[in-house]
Order: sequence, then C-alpha cells, then structure tokens
Amino acid sequence: MVMQRYLLTYIGVVLTLNLHHLIRAIDVPRDPSIQESLHQPPTITKQSVKNYIVDPRDNIFIECEAKGNPVPTFSWTRNGKFFNVAKDPRVSMRHWSGTLAVDFRSGGRPEDYEGEYQCFARNDFGTAISNKIFLQVSKSPLWPKENLDIQEVHEGAQLILACNPPPGLPPPAIFWMSSSMEPIHQDKRVSQGHNGDLYFSNVLQEDSQTDYSCNARFAFTHTIQQKNPYTLKVLTKHPPNETSFQNYTDIYSARGITERHPSFMYPIGTISSQMVLRGEDLLLECIASGVPTPGIMWHKKGGDLPAGRTKLENFDKALHIANVSEEDSGEYFCLASNKVGTSRHTISVRVKAAPFWLDEPENLILAPGEDGRLVCQANGNPKPSIQWLVNGEPIESSAPNPSREVTGDTIMFRDIQSGSSAVYQCNASNEHGYLLANAFVSVLDVIPRILAPRNQLIKVILNNRTLLNCPFFGSPIPTLRWFKNGQGSTLHGGNYKAHENGTLEIIRARKEDQGTYTCVATNLLGKAQNQVRLEIKDPTRIVDGPKDAVPKKGSTVYLVCRTRHDPTLRLTVSWLKDDVPLYLGTRIRKEDDGLTIYGVSEKDQGYYTCVASTELDKDTARAHLTILDPFLNRMTLPKARPDRPRDLELTDLSERSVRLTWIPGDDNNSPITDYIVEFEEDRYEPGRWQNHSRYPGSVNSAVLRLAPYVNYQFRVIAVNEVGSSYPSLPSERYHTNGARPEYNPTGVKGAGTAKNNMVISWTPLSATQVYGPNLRYIVKWRRRDTRESWSNRTVKGDISQYTVTQTPIYTPYEIKVQAVNDYGMAPEADTVIGYSGEDLPSGPRYFRIRQPNLETITLEWEHPEHPNGNLIGYTLRYQAFNGSKTGRTVVENFSPNQTRFLLQRTDPISRYRFNLRSRSQIGEGEPAIGESPLPLNEALPTSAYTKPPRDIATQGWFIGLMCAIALLVLILLIVCFIKRSRGGKYPVRENKDVPLDPDDQKVDNGSFDYSDEDNKPLQGSQTSLDGTIKQQESDDSLVDYGEGGEGQFNEDGSFIGQYTVKKDKEETEGNESSEATSPVNAIYSLA
Repeated sequence: MVMQRYLLTYIGVVLTLNLHHLIRAIDVPRDPSIQESLHQPPTITKQSVKNYIVDPRDNIFIECEAKGNPVPTFSWTRNGKFFNVAKDPRVSMRHWSGTLAVDFRSGGRPEDYEGEYQCFARNDFGTAISNKIFLQVSKSPLWPKENLDIQEVHEGAQLILACNPPPGLPPPAIFWMSSSMEPIHQDKRVSQGHNGDLYFSNVLQEDSQTDYSCNARFAFTHTIQQKNPYTLKVLTKHPPNETSFQNYTDIYSARGITERHPSFMYPIGTISSQMVLRGEDLLLECIASGVPTPGIMWHKKGGDLPAGRTKLENFDKALHIANVSEEDSGEYFCLASNKVGTSRHTISVRVKAAPFWLDEPENLILAPGEDGRLVCQANGNPKPSIQWLVNGEPIESSAPNPSREVTGDTIMFRDIQSGSSAVYQCNASNEHGYLLANAFVSVLDVIPRILAPRNQLIKVILNNRTLLNCPFFGSPIPTLRWFKNGQGSTLHGGNYKAHENGTLEIIRARKEDQGTYTCVATNLLGKAQNQVRLEIKDPTRIVDGPKDAVPKKGSTVYLVCRTRHDPTLRLTVSWLKDDVPLYLGTRIRKEDDGLTIYGVSEKDQGYYTCVASTELDKDTARAHLTILDPFLNRMTLPKARPDRPRDLELTDLSERSVRLTWIPGDDNNSPITDYIVEFEEDRYEPGRWQNHSRYPGSVNSAVLRLAPYVNYQFRVIAVNEVGSSYPSLPSERYHTNGARPEYNPTGVKGAGTAKNNMVISWTPLSATQVYGPNLRYIVKWRRRDTRESWSNRTVKGDISQYTVTQTPIYTPYEIKVQAVNDYGMAPEADTVIGYSGEDLPSGPRYFRIRQPNLETITLEWEHPEHPNGNLIGYTLRYQAFNGSKTGRTVVENFSPNQTRFLLQRTDPISRYRFNLRSRSQIGEGEPAIGESPLPLNEALPTSAYTKPPRDIATQGWFIGLMCAIALLVLILLIVCFIKRSRGGKYPVRENKDVPLDPDDQKVDNGSFDYSDEDNKPLQGSQTSLDGTIKQQESDDSLVDYGEGGEGQFNEDGSFIGQYTVKKDKEETEGNESSEATSPVNAIYSLA
C-alpha cells in the first residue's frame, strides 16, 4: 500500500513521502531524547573537488565530512586500493572527521601522494562514499632553452611570433612584454591569440624591435617564466619621414605597401570545427591578415547570436559565449573585410554534455511494511549509463533483498522490513565525466512524540489571528488532530485551519474560542497528546486622545488620554515628545487620564504622543502644541490636508455587515467634510484597494454592508477643502462566510473569429460577487428558432471566453452564461443572441448593364443570394477600353442598401468593363462581371445584361422554351405538308406601283392560288436533298434589320432587337419574295 508521509521536526524540517518518493531529506530533531534513539545512515556533508590541484609548498588536506547516528567512521582508498593512514607518519585524519592531512614539515615529496582518492563513511546502518578525488601537484616547469633566429619580414607582410609555453598545471596565463617590462601594445593590427601567440595582421616599420618576450605566469606557485626574446627586423622600400605622408591618404600608400585581400592566420583555411561541453564557455577566434588591417564580424548560420550571453573580445577577433547549451550548436562564421575584399571562415560548433541530473535520488524514510522508491535520472551527450551501488559496492554483488527490485534508473521497495536500512549510490557516467549521488533508505518505527512544551498558556487579543503550535515526530508519520474542551469532533474548517506541520490556525479569535485545546498525534505504534490553553483578551484602546492646541506662552495645558483595556492585563501609559520619551518633573506631570504642562514656553512646542500598552498590544494617539507669544500679532494659522484617521476597530460582527469605528485625525484648520472607506481583499486581487462607501465628516462610525466569501480589510481617508489625508493604517481582517452567487456575468456576447466557430465571451464576476470557493461558469448555447436542446460547458472562474467549433456560417445562437460555486448556482441567466463566424458573400444577383443614351450607363443588381454574414456594402471596379487600349481602374464603394449606379460616360466611343462584388466583414465575395454594349444611335437605345456564368442547359425556363420551339416546328411541318398536298394560299406582297387587274383581286388581299401541280421550287429558293425548302444564300442578315449590330436578348432569352427594311432592297427585290420559304412567315400566313 502506497502511503503519503509527512514528518515535521521541532526545528521545522518537513519530510514528505509521496508516491514512494521522499521529496527532501530529514534532519534528526534537536530534542536530546530523540537524537539518542533515532538512527540515521551516514550522509556526506563536505568533500574536496573531483580534480584537486594543490600547491607543492603547502601541506595537503583532502576533505571528507559526514553525519549520521551513530557517528560514522571513515576510511580511504587510493588508486582503488585500501589506503592505510596509520602506516604513513605524515598522514593523519582529523578528529570526528574523515579529512586527510599530509604534513611535509618533516620532509617528503608532494608528488608521491598524487593519485585518485575516495572516502568511505560507515555506521551500523550503511556506508556513504565520496566522489573520486584526483589529486595533482601544481607544476611550473622552466622554459626550454632555444636559440631564436632574427625574424626578417617585408613591410606589409603577416607575421606570427609563437609562444609555445611549457605545459603547466594548471595552464599558465600568457602575456607579452619588452625587455623593459613594458606590455607590448596591442590593437586591431597586433594582438595575442588565445594560444599565446602574437599575431601581426601586417607588419610596419615601427614594429622593428629586439625584445618581443613571451611570459607565462603560474598562479599556484606565483612564478613567472620568460621565453628568450624575439628580434624583429622589418624590410621597407620607403623609410618613414614626416613629409612622406603629405600626399597620401593612408600610411600603406605612403610606404608603397601593396594592398592585400584578407586571409586567415588562425584558424587556417575556410572551415574548422570545435567541441564544447554544456555549461562551459565557448571561445571562437578568427585572426586575419591583410592590407589595410581587416575588421572582423561574427554571425550564426540560420539565426542570431545568443542574446545576453555573447561578448566580443580581443578587438572583435574572439567571440565569447557564456554557459553554452545544446541550442548553441551550429555553424558560426566570421567575416574578415577590408577595402580590397572579404574572406569567410566557418566554424562548426558541437555541444556535448557531461552527465547532469534530471532527478537526483534523495533520502528515503519508511516505516516497516511500507513501499517506496529511489529514482536516479540523468542526461548528457552521449546519454550516460546508470550504475547502482549499495554501501559502496555494486548492487549486483550485494546480499539479496526480497523487498528490493532494480529496474534501470529506479529501485522499488515493497513491504520493507526493519534491518533494511542502507546507503545507495547512483553513478551516471559518459565519456565526458560522471555524477555520484548518495541516498539512504532508513527504516524507522518510532512511537509519536510531541516536541512542544506541555500545557502552554497562550493569550491573544480579540479578533486577531492566532496560531496554536504542536510540532510532532514519529514513524510511520503520525496523523494529528485537534480537539477543544475534550469534544469529540476534529477542529477543521470555518474559523479553524489545521496545517500539516501540526499548527492550528484560528483565523479570527472570538470570545467563544477561549478554552483548552488538545492535539493528538497517532500512528500504528501508539499516540501522544498535548494541551494548549487559550485566553481571549479585549484590545487596548485610547477612547479620548489628546487634541491639537494653541496655548499662550506661560499658560497651563492639559492633554487628555483616556483608555480602555482588558482588566486581566496590566496597563502602562507613557508619553513621548517628538517621538522621544518625555521627561516628567514638577512642571510636567502625568495624571490618571492625561498630561498637565504648567507654564508652557517655546521649548514645549511639538508633537505629544500618548502610548497605552499591555503585554499583548498597544495603542497610540498624538497631538501638536503650538505656543503663541502674547506680544506678537495674532497669527493666521495655515490650512492643510487632514491627518490620517487612526485606531480602526471592527465591532457588531455579522454575516453581511460590520461596524467600523475610527478616531479622526487633526483637521489642520480646515473642517473634515467627508470620510472615504476603502476595502481590500486578499483572495482575488490582493493589494488593490477599492472604494466601499462615503460618509459625512461629522461621523466616526458606520455600518458597512458586506458580500459573502470576502476576507475584508478596511482603511479610512479623511477629506477637507484642501485635499485628502493619507489612508489610515488598515483594520484587522474580517472573513465572511460563503453563499451561492447572486449575479451572473455581464457583457455576454457571441461572435465568430472564423467561419466555423463562435467565441462566447463575458465580463467575469468581481471579487465581491464570487460569494464562494471554486467559482465556475456554465456556458450554454443553441441555435435560435430551433427545438434542439442546449449544449453546455463548465469553465473555471478565471476564464472569460469559450469557443464553440463546427458551427454553420453566420447562424444566430441563443447564449447563456451562469455563475456557480461550491454553495450553489446563481439565478437563471438572461438569454442573449450571438452569431457564428462569417464567410465571404456570394456575388450580387441579376447584374444588369443598360445604356439608355450615349452619355450614361446604368448598372442595377440585387442582393446576393447567400450573404454569409453582415453585408456591409458593394465594391465596383470598372475600366474604360477601346480595342487594345485600356484606361485606369476606378473603384466605387456602395452602402449595403444601394442596388443602382449611374455612370456618366467620358466619351461616346469607349466601352467599359465592370466587376461588382458583395462585401462583408470577412472580405469581398465572388464577382458579377460584364461589359457595356457597343455604341448606339441616339434614336435607338438598347441595354446589356450580364450575370455570373451559369449552366443554362439546367435552367427550367430554357428547357420549357426548347420544348415549345420543338412543338411549333412540328406543327409547322405538318401545315406545310398539308398545304403542299392540297394547295393553299400564301401571302405575297408585291412592291410595285402598277395597278391591279380585276383578275388580281386575290393578290390584293394578300394571297394567291397555289396548285400542287406546280411542284417546283419558288423563285429565290432551292430544294434540298431531303425534299425541304432551303433559303438561298443572300447578303441579308440580322444586321440588316437593326442598327444595333448585335442581337440583344431580354432576361428570359428573347430577342429584343427591331427589324427595318432597307429601301434599296425594296427597289431591287420587289418581285422576289422569300417569305414563303420561311417557317416564321408560314406561321404568319396561318393567322
């Protein structure tokens, strides 16, 4: 069974065992009786660093200290073998410690003690081990003897003076000096690299010198080694003189030095790589040569240099990045530039990592029969391997333990038994280092003990916060409960709050809280208890304090100070003058209810404070004396803001009200007109003072209305004609009980942020409207005008919006937001209407373009079939064109109610292209497009109609029209067949002016006889192969019958053009009519 364990010691150390895991280590309580009986395995508390370098001139101290009960004993290994301290007279171990001391005062070589040391601390309950401490003696070897050739270089060439310092431990610090011990001047052109070499980007004549000396300083031995000096000889074409520079803009041109493209002296080439460990500092160098001296700039490929951790050094030649992490891996490149060109070098940086802790194992304290676990998690690059040890030995070779199970980085303990105490070590290692952690498992069975003094008496002031302490100890962790006056119910909740460390908090001490309290600690082994007696005392108050006065010099002044206090407490009244204790004598006397000053003088002027105090509390009041000289003219006292009110007191406490009383401050010669009462609550907006109410300046007490579940604190501000006083000191806190909410959130609305959602938002309740713990909001919604049920979600009280997804486009919803807390729900919320998200609208319907005359074009349309939201208008774009030439595009915006636009033409020749779109909050929808008609004759107006492309074959009207035409054609064919078979009359109109014969009367009435015997085609016609009559080719067309040039069709598809007969055709074709060959004329003849 997994148990949660909390162990609190007398000194306040908290132990928590939660889900098998002890979060922090235990210290043995300082109570002597517990220290003698409580066992604890060893814990290493101090040790030397892993890589330990010592000064050969000093004695060696290798530290190792540990604690435990019983006190641990210590032993050491050296290079993996037992180190017998007793056999070496120079080595000793400190008393009560494992620290080794090696003394060389009687001789000996420190180098003989180099090696790897490890400390073992043991007692009866386990063994703790230290890190492996690698001891090395600092070395500062001499510089090898060498003969250095004279360095001869041409002016402008690059040069590297190598240092090659001897390998010291630790490595020495390098610097370059002259023989006169003056530092070599370094700048952008001449600088020292990180390896100690001295780099010249280009050599100048003034660099000639015989004593370039590299120096190595060894910190441990405080010695400096010096390399033999270099002699530098610079060969130049033009020796320098002051006049040689007058006609040149730089020194290089003056000396005839050829300009040179930048090249890298370090690193060499264009690409290099560097590895650094996580947490270390990265130093990248780029040193370039060139004429003029190149400048260096740094960049990181694919990103910026790390902010806040980057620093440029050595005249921008070195990039220093502190505390490197894995994110700093990548390619860095430096650019060396001068006026000749730019060179680039790329450095690939790889960040590796020695092991570092993710979850370091910590001490575990269990009672017999309990479960627990030790966890050891580490990371690194490469990933470290985990090895477990117990008492310093590999766990695989330790004695079997049936209650222990090792699984990778975790050791599980189940049903642990007494005698299983031990110290476990976790070693996490990779090629870059290792981590070692000790964590003991201590199995304790301790009967509960109360660590506080017995039968304490605690006195507190009424309405104050009170703490009753009961520190305890035991294993298993005891359960602690509080009782009052021997009652059987546990004290927790309401005015009481029991803390895990055994303390009982009384939030606001009341008279009825007085009595005897008992704390009882219980575990499986037994119980312990202690009693605390609590007495509630009345507060000390100055009910009538001293008042400001302006007495005349030589008069007697009485400053009143009447008090009220608890009769069981001893009261002391004292006086201060200007915040310093007042000296009392024959002239200044302290009375029972005040202070009398006889024969006041100028030295008596100042602030007088009355202090009434008991052992538990105190109260103060003060006043100012201003002494008037009777021989001086009467003073006009200045006005000022009032002093702050004081001594706030809460009385008449009830669920929804409290009486606040205060003592006014000095009005400073301007009457107080108002008092402003402010409050602060510490649950939702701590530290923010809010206005509560306002009262006339004639009162100093008011009944304040309170809201449920608010921990109130009040203060008062006085106001006069000059201004407002500083706020008073805050009152004691008063916590009201909770209730169900009476208000719902305001400002509820729903609006979409995308076409398939709706965001419901609201203004949350204020701190005084919450009314109880665990405030939530129930958000409800459903589509309006439907019978669907309400959907709802409950969100936390600190949330002010909820997003509904998968909603149809721009659909109205009914919305409610209702408040609820642990005491219940608020009244039913009002319903508001919100809308889901909008989408782009469809195009305007029935877009028509009409040209009633040559001066104007009229556009008409209707609203889109699918607005998909709140239509906010229309956007029209049009452009004039004439053949291949086009004009500028003009944009017009219309209101959503406008469906007509009149365009004044700029010229009668050009035509126009139109693009009309509906516009919503989301944007513009699909367009309706069209062009204006061809230019018309003024006497023959026409119109054009365009609409968005639609599949005409699927329209009902088109299908009906085609059926009607087919039926008419069928009827016509039948009539023609009958006429041919039986003969008939066809209307003929002769366009001649000759008179008619009596025999031609039939022609006059528009008909003539047709006989089937004349079975030959009419003039102007020809017979097709299938026997039908086919009209001969003619230059007649629809264009000849109308001036529009283009056939125009109405909205239903019918032709709206007009026919006219040309005069020249009347003259030349009067006797050659083709009407009989036209199906349409045949229909006319039937009429």
